[in-house]
Amino acid sequence: MNIRPMLAIVATAALAGCATTAPPPAAGEFVVGRAAIADAVAAGAAEHAPAILGRADDEFRRANAAMADGRYRDARRFAEDAEVDAQLAASVARARRAEQALAAIDAEVRALREQAPPLR
Repeated sequence: MNIRPMLAIVATAALAGCATTAPPPAAGEFVVGRAAIADAVAAGAAEHAPAILGRADDEFRRANAAMADGRYRDARRFAEDAEVDAQLAASVARARRAEQALAAIDAEVRALREQAPPLR
């Protein structure tokens, strides 16, 4: 009996098993996601982009649950999705706050124009 074919089969099976198991996500991936959510909250996303912020929170909870279950690939994907959604929520909140500030400035300029004497 030739042992080489058998060793090749065992080695191939071992490598295939390693290829399907994702390594656990680095703790930094979760820290970045949580920081992105905190930044979105600080930017006013709870008021200006609550649906997007809620989705980021949900994805972060899913990432933690997947990590606890050993589903590392899912955990990584959920953590990345949470980070991207949190960044989107922060951007939307900042844009809406900027729009409000612009509208306030525009209203002040109109009021000043109404108070100013006409030009001769």
